[in-house]
Amino acid sequence: MEKLSLPKTKIKVLLLENIHKSAVDLFKRHGYGSVESVRDALSGDELKAKLRDVHILGIRSRTKLTKDVLAAGEKLLTVGAFCIGTNQVDLSAAKRLGIPVFNAPYSNTRSVAELVLAEIIMLFRGIPQRSWGAHEGEWDKTVKGAREIRNKVIGIVGYGHIGSQLSIIAEAMGMQVRFYDVVEKLAIGNATPCRSLDDLLAVADVVTLHVPETPETKNMIGAAKFKKMKKGAFFLNASRGTVVDIPALAEALKSGHIAGAAVDVFPKEPAGPEEKFKSPLQGLRNVILTPHIGGSTEEAQANIGGEVAEKLVKYSDNGSTLGAVNFVEVALPPQFNTTRFMHIHRDEPGVMAKISALFSSREINIAGQYLRTDGEIGYVVTDVIGRVQVGMGIRKDLAAIPGTVRTRFLYEAPRNT
Repeated sequence: MEKLSLPKTKIKVLLLENIHKSAVDLFKRHGYGSVESVRDALSGDELKAKLRDVHILGIRSRTKLTKDVLAAGEKLLTVGAFCIGTNQVDLSAAKRLGIPVFNAPYSNTRSVAELVLAEIIMLFRGIPQRSWGAHEGEWDKTVKGAREIRNKVIGIVGYGHIGSQLSIIAEAMGMQVRFYDVVEKLAIGNATPCRSLDDLLAVADVVTLHVPETPETKNMIGAAKFKKMKKGAFFLNASRGTVVDIPALAEALKSGHIAGAAVDVFPKEPAGPEEKFKSPLQGLRNVILTPHIGGSTEEAQANIGGEVAEKLVKYSDNGSTLGAVNFVEVALPPQFNTTRFMHIHRDEPGVMAKISALFSSREINIAGQYLRTDGEIGYVVTDVIGRVQVGMGIRKDLAAIPGTVRTRFLYEAPRNT
């Protein structure tokens, strides 16, 4: 039996915000005995106190991991964001503390794409207005303004995992697909790329955003861009709340230039169900408002639970950082009859030489070393041949190397029988 630096039964896993049970099940299948799942988000001193003995933390979007909160997790090895976005985590602070952060960039792709397509159909049919009217006793059966989506032009801004998935199902429904991305992307099916965002806005009957939150995308769609859209076009945003100037969208809707909209994300969102949601878009009958539920399906949450938990387990078990959003990525092959150490350090000259010298001074042969650096942090995993004797002080001496951020003894080679 291999011997871990800390038995899995003693590695404490904390999952906040009602993370899907698929994550709990995966941890337990891999031998992690201490898995606590909490329904709500935590904050402030309560969160800091809870983190003191936690090794692996899982969160969703409402738990804010600031520099101070992360520093309070003295034993914290890694964080999993069980969602796409990681804006709720101070990624730079986590990196400096030697804490890789993992997320789930792919698992809710289908759910978001399906919601967007459904909303497009409802907007073209005028369903928001008719639904509102029916609730108030109206019986509007006129066909004015109700259209099929077949042969209409959908303009997809951001042709990543969600944008390209939407492209496929929109084309299958008979729509003409145009897309724009700052990175050149290979078109799928009969989709056609546009040379600029303005070119896309000018031809699209409906525009939908699928871009990340970056300084470049902040308020990328405002009054000037709405004016460049076709009069009577529809607008959707299921990406990030900060990419749209919401008051400008409200004005474009009130003026009639934009015929309708569906918005799932907002610049300021309630921290929980007890906080009231407020938006300039409220009260507009041609607008569908949803509370950031694009990826909130049972299937997506189950997939996200498994995807992120698997990354956390791989890092904890063998040091693999593949898929980390704030850390150098190292994919590690399995090794047999070796003992594995990991070492996270500031990216300074001479650290690797000191690590190698430490093993050499004890006449320990290195079977393999896997190193990645990024100018700020270096991460090296060292496999040494055979067992390392207890009392040799290797882990202590690794930690004493100048520039060390974190070191860990991952596993030990089994004894020969």
